Amino acid sequence: MANKFHPVSFVLSFFFFFFMIHSSNAAYNVISYGAKPDGKTDATQAFLRVWAAACSSATASTIYVPKGRYLIKAIEFRGPCKSRIRVQIDGTIVAPLDYRALGNSGYWILFIQVNGVSVFGGSLDAKGAGFWACRRAGQNCPVGARSITFNWANNVLISGLTSINSQLTHLVINSCNNVQVRNVRLIAPDLSPNTDGIHVQGSTGVTIIGSTLQTGDDCISIGPGTRNLHISRIKCGPGHGVSIGSLGRQLYEDGVQNITLTDSVFTGSDNGVRIKTWARPSTGFVRNVLFQNIIMRNVENPIIIDQNYCPNNIGCPRQSSGVKISEVTYENIQGTSATPEGVTFECSPSNPCKGIKLQDIKLTYMNKAATSSCKNIDGTSTGLLIPESCL
Repeated sequence: MANKFHPVSFVLSFFFFFFMIHSSNAAYNVISYGAKPDGKTDATQAFLRVWAAACSSATASTIYVPKGRYLIKAIEFRGPCKSRIRVQIDGTIVAPLDYRALGNSGYWILFIQVNGVSVFGGSLDAKGAGFWACRRAGQNCPVGARSITFNWANNVLISGLTSINSQLTHLVINSCNNVQVRNVRLIAPDLSPNTDGIHVQGSTGVTIIGSTLQTGDDCISIGPGTRNLHISRIKCGPGHGVSIGSLGRQLYEDGVQNITLTDSVFTGSDNGVRIKTWARPSTGFVRNVLFQNIIMRNVENPIIIDQNYCPNNIGCPRQSSGVKISEVTYENIQGTSATPEGVTFECSPSNPCKGIKLQDIKLTYMNKAATSSCKNIDGTSTGLLIPESCL
């Protein structure tokens, strides 16, 4: 007689299999290693002890941070580790109130040379207001700390994390491969200096999806050597928009290519989609970029390429950028500009922009068509175009 499929037996077998997989994972609770969830007791050493145990585990492990507040100073989670590590945060990790306690290392929480690490949930409160005040007052301040940084890491997942009031950038992805950022909330006041949401540099295969970025600087900044970056369903603003750059600060610099930003909303930001380069010699480039299905709401510079960046006009001998920009497509971008000029292309006189494409653009200012300006650019335009194309 043929074997019959029994749904109940199948479900029980599945749950037994699921339980066996997860019960084989080692679990490490930070409280068991001495951390106190009172937000006052320094838990730095307890977190380091937990990391050492998980990193040396021969099987996949979970670091668990229960509800509560945990005070952490500058900390480094270093690999390589023996197996995958999941960091499950149900509580809030807080920085010391005295901004000087994070020192001059440039980071608060650093993951370095790790593979297969995932961070789920939780909140980071860097208490950055004191540091911002120090900078505004022109005092002798430390360099400042990025809230969470991944250096030389591979196969990383960051999901559901909230970061508030970072001293500097909230999340840095540097020299990494295959990183997914999902449903994060990165928030700082609109006048807080250099509080970028996410900075990606020297990395390949980064995906950013479904995130809310409300900052005092770029929502996302894209640095040299970034390749195969996909961004979708983000909410940006306040902040300085999504910026490729600044690029070309160095003469010899890795290029940026294969960048996609789609299905996103910008609200009240200083810029929408921006490419920014120094007006100085460089071997850098930007190519194969797609900005698609984007809504602008009262954005000051919805579409902008600026190749004339040179603060204080220092170090730009010919006032001309060496960064070569090509194959950039703007498709289905609609909404309102906060300034009369909705589209600005200020390209390099020595390296004009090439292969720029505009398709179905509708940007208005005060219920009228916005304007556009073009310098040193070659491209094509199709479909509905408001403002009228200057290509």
